Amino acid sequence: MNQTYPFYIKLSCILISIIILGFLAIIGQQILVPMVLGLLIAILLIPLCRFMETKLRFPRGLSSVLASVLALAIIGGVIYMMSMEVAKLANDWPQFQKQFIDLIDNLQGWISRTFGVRRHDQLEYLNDTLKKSISTGTAILEKTLTSVGYVLMLTGFTFLFTLFFLLYRTHLLKFLVASFTETYHKTVFEIVENIQFMVKKYLVGLFLQMIIVTILSFIAYTIIGVKYNFMLAILTGILNILPYIGIFTALLIGALITFATSGISHVLFIVIAIVVIHAIDGNIIMPRVVGSKVKINSLIVIIGLVVGEMLWGIAGMFLTIPVLAILKIIFDRVEGLQSWGFLMGEDDEVPVFKSTFDKYFYTKKAKVDKIIADSDNETQE
Repeated sequence: MNQTYPFYIKLSCILISIIILGFLAIIGQQILVPMVLGLLIAILLIPLCRFMETKLRFPRGLSSVLASVLALAIIGGVIYMMSMEVAKLANDWPQFQKQFIDLIDNLQGWISRTFGVRRHDQLEYLNDTLKKSISTGTAILEKTLTSVGYVLMLTGFTFLFTLFFLLYRTHLLKFLVASFTETYHKTVFEIVENIQFMVKKYLVGLFLQMIIVTILSFIAYTIIGVKYNFMLAILTGILNILPYIGIFTALLIGALITFATSGISHVLFIVIAIVVIHAIDGNIIMPRVVGSKVKINSLIVIIGLVVGEMLWGIAGMFLTIPVLAILKIIFDRVEGLQSWGFLMGEDDEVPVFKSTFDKYFYTKKAKVDKIIADSDNETQE
């Protein structure tokens, strides 16, 4: 017998479920982050494993190990090149200090002339601030060492999860199918296939976008004459993955390093170059390479980025869009959740509704859109 519950009971259940899931995501961060990363990488590597198993006649265990090691080697190579560039950057630390000391000296002179604050008073304030900063030096060093250890642990667990997801992919699919009645077997297969297709296309598109932005940045930095052009180009390409936030972070880091190594005149060219590259990426590269793979509106993306950073930090921000896209695929195909999938998508999408509420909601929206269109036509006439 179907029983209809009042709205406040449904709302309470939804809110309690969200709170419980958020709490579990926070306390399980160290296991969930590498698990989600391993799942995404495993989905990306499935075609390679199938090729080795069907064409080269490799056993599944060998193909899974080779694919996982290949992915680890690529990621490790990028990290190694970045670490070498950062090591070179450390050699220019005295020049960094000189540039910033000159900047502070000029700033002190401007404050003294404009606001009448003596240099002696400014130095006393800076000394007090410096003492407070030094007192927290041990905590900063401890946090840095912890971050390095976390990255190593994340890499190791991601490799293991990728390997086991590839090795037991058929077993996991059978488990998902067996978890539902026969009526929903077709829906489960459809959701799994769509998630595999979307993740594969999205990650490939994202990788191509990162390469293109890195090449454009490297060319621009080389023409401008930036000293660490290769490191900044890779950093710009990687940070560009983060919507809206990444490009501003790359701009800030590039401007600071350029100011410390080349001078203030090159900073303006760096700003112009990054703005131009971002415009090319947003209007040409992103729509053609990545935009057609994941259709999630900007409001949900921003909310997802904030929530992802609150739950899992920087890793959560990088995982936001793939996780949102997977949720949208599930919502679009589960009865009673189509309205949530519609909320996450673009306004021009036409979802397949099954529940009475979803049909009612979309009918009302269609009527409102028709009224607005008729009003616009009357205004133009």
